[in-house]
Amino acid sequence: MRRLLVSAIAIALAGATLDAAAQTAAPHVAPPVTDATTQLPRNVRPTHYTIAVVPHADKMNFDGKIAISVDVLEPTDKIVLNAVDMTFANAVLNPRDGKVQKPKVTTDAASQTATFTFDAPLPAGQYVLSTDYTGKIGTQANGLFAIDYENKDGKQRALYTQFEASDARKFIPSFDEPNHKAVFDLTADVPSKYMAVSNMPIADSKDLGNGLKRVKFQPSPKMSTYLLFFGVGDFDRATRMEGPIEVGVVTQRGVADQAKFALDSSADVLKEYNDYFATPYPLPKLDNVASPGRSQFFGAMENWGAIYTFEYALLLDPTISTQSDKQGVFSIAAHEIAHQWFGDLVTMSWWDDLWLNEGFATWMAARTTQKLHPEWNTVLGKVGQREAAMGLDSVATTHPVVQKVETVEQAAQAFDSITYQKGSAVIGMLEGYVGGDAWRDGVRAYMKTHAYGNTKSDDLWNAVQTASGVPIVDIAHDFTLQPGIPLIRVESATCKGGKTTLQLKQGEFTKDRADKQPLTWRVPVIAQSVGGQPARTLVQGGSGTLEVPGCGPVVVNAGQSGYYRTLYTQAQFAQLRDGFAKLAPIDQLGMMNDVWSLGMAGLQSPSDYLDLAMRVPADADPQIWGDVADSLASLDRYYAGDAQRQERYRKFAVKTLQPVMARVGWEAKPGEADPVAILRTTLIETLAQLGDEKTVAEARRRFAASESDPNAMPAPLRRTILGVVASHADAATWDKLHAMAKSEKTPLVRDQLYTMLSVAEDPAVAQRALDLALTDEPGETNSASMISYVAKDHPDMAFDFALKNQAAVGKRVDTTSQSRYYPGLATSSLDPAMVGKLRSYAEKHIAAGSRRPTETAIANIEYRLKIRKDRLAQIDAWLAKNGG
Repeated sequence: MRRLLVSAIAIALAGATLDAAAQTAAPHVAPPVTDATTQLPRNVRPTHYTIAVVPHADKMNFDGKIAISVDVLEPTDKIVLNAVDMTFANAVLNPRDGKVQKPKVTTDAASQTATFTFDAPLPAGQYVLSTDYTGKIGTQANGLFAIDYENKDGKQRALYTQFEASDARKFIPSFDEPNHKAVFDLTADVPSKYMAVSNMPIADSKDLGNGLKRVKFQPSPKMSTYLLFFGVGDFDRATRMEGPIEVGVVTQRGVADQAKFALDSSADVLKEYNDYFATPYPLPKLDNVASPGRSQFFGAMENWGAIYTFEYALLLDPTISTQSDKQGVFSIAAHEIAHQWFGDLVTMSWWDDLWLNEGFATWMAARTTQKLHPEWNTVLGKVGQREAAMGLDSVATTHPVVQKVETVEQAAQAFDSITYQKGSAVIGMLEGYVGGDAWRDGVRAYMKTHAYGNTKSDDLWNAVQTASGVPIVDIAHDFTLQPGIPLIRVESATCKGGKTTLQLKQGEFTKDRADKQPLTWRVPVIAQSVGGQPARTLVQGGSGTLEVPGCGPVVVNAGQSGYYRTLYTQAQFAQLRDGFAKLAPIDQLGMMNDVWSLGMAGLQSPSDYLDLAMRVPADADPQIWGDVADSLASLDRYYAGDAQRQERYRKFAVKTLQPVMARVGWEAKPGEADPVAILRTTLIETLAQLGDEKTVAEARRRFAASESDPNAMPAPLRRTILGVVASHADAATWDKLHAMAKSEKTPLVRDQLYTMLSVAEDPAVAQRALDLALTDEPGETNSASMISYVAKDHPDMAFDFALKNQAAVGKRVDTTSQSRYYPGLATSSLDPAMVGKLRSYAEKHIAAGSRRPTETAIANIEYRLKIRKDRLAQIDAWLAKNGG
């Protein structure tokens, strides 16, 4: 392995003065939020960090020196910082006036703090606290960590940082809370031949001899600790200008061309956001840094001016990337760049309001993807995003969008589909309620008022309400301060005089709390008769009436902007079912997802979904057929272990999808739409899962032929074909794929091949993947993912294996994922005994206040068992009646 050979040399902390902090402070500073939650004392506040680090990548540790300019707000005899796995020396406090003091330093691993204690209370005033310290370099994506990879030049090691939510304290002793914003001056001693990257451009680079250089970066704007970034390695950097901003991509050497789409897309998105927010991007450069490997916790991170993204989410390798990958690259870049404003420029005061970052960025990315790439028709994706949130929001273990976060572990757990997708859905609903222009005006005012500051959710709601003149604060509170999903029941639909009057009743959709008193919401509802004009109302107090122009079938939640489920009477459903082909594609998708969930929850017949699937037109939007394929594949998993019933169901499902596959074909047609290319891969994967011998045989044929014919597995289908072959692999085929993975020199492709080794349906072959995962071969960041992929088909085996080897597995899971990784392995189990296993695991290994992921996994297992027991018989009856 190539090492980063650096010596432990002293670093001068030039310029660590109180005046420097004042000179580099960003303009437009918002007043501090004084009632923010905190885990640190509130009597000291940082203004400026001067940091110098010397990483020793070969020894997996680093040396650091730091000078922190602080304001002591009231007398105190101690300054408490966050710090993890650090040792300290030479601590000194320099007051503006008075005697230099040398505090006593004590650390507390449990509270992740370092306390600097003084002989007497410090008067209120300004000080500089300086100290030398040492820290550790990890192997998982937390703090400062190493990624080892191999390319055509041999074995490599690069260093990167990942600090969100609470891991900056592993790199610098700091006030590691979002409300403690400050300016950061970073200097690093690195190998001369390597590139160093941080949030800001390099201000100075000085040769130190012995193969080293000292790199000093320009001061950052005022920002939160979790947004600081540092990386060093054998990198390439490609750039282009967008106005005065240098947009860049940083990759391992030799693959920068694979980031060209990301680079061009980033420039386009930056231009769009400068216009939308009406607050220009304030940094001189915006890099996106690509890294091999992966994390169980995240795929990309919005460090200000230096976004960090794993290669699979940023690069497009011409040998294996698909159209879906391309759309994903754009969407992720759009999400992370949205954070440069929502999260970086304006930051939530505490993790309770994390959704202000993530929900908005998710919504903004979807909006921008549709605007800049209308040919992808990604507007339908908002239904899938809503469903991701509702899957979690419909069980008793859900939580409000604005949630109470008290511990580091709870902060990590806050990154879930409620925060991201429900937050996005609520924003989309409210934007539709007040109008797009008024919403944008409110966001612009919010940005200008709170730039470089911290906020809470009400700051956004009040800005939009003021700009629009539309009262939304109460509606927003209903959807963000309480959990759950409204259920709008269409009690009646009466047509008279060319208008249909709807009587609406509001309940609550839940999978496991049918006997509870439903919560109440003020629900913005849009309804539309087929071919007519939309009508709007606000359902409040549990009921409402809406007059809709036109007669005939009426779609409630027309356009699917509302965060609620719609339940029709059987007669109304029959009308919509029989006229299904006339509905707008997004309403087809929304109705199908509602019917699926309502049917599985027992609120209508689960076979109603199959009735809709049989009526999907042959020429329906490819994304509609993709949803049908996904739902049929999901239903198939409920039959696992019951071969006779599953075989009958599979015949129906294959018969439904085969004509669609015949139209799409294995070969791409000239000029075909991007959604068709994505549907092709979905159909191949689904038909293979359903045991369609024709599909499996064709994938195997192409795999075998690829040894002599490169065109047998065209790049857009290569991963799909390999996945089918791998999922149906015997021992000999698995050995062949294993040999391919070991010999592969492109990290992006290599990582994907190790994933392929983990998807076998054969339990004996899957066990080989589990055993391989605990060796050094796959790489430190691939092992946990391999076990997770095995768990998709073999949850009980994967969970038992991980528990048996918990010490080894734990080292391969990043710390931010520990409390939810093991429950995640078990979540698709259909064994009632798994509930007891999970509870036993949680009692032994997870703090009582951090067991929500475990309880959610248990709720989903119990729900799946209920579906298997109570719903499949109705599906069987429908199949018997309809020739399944």
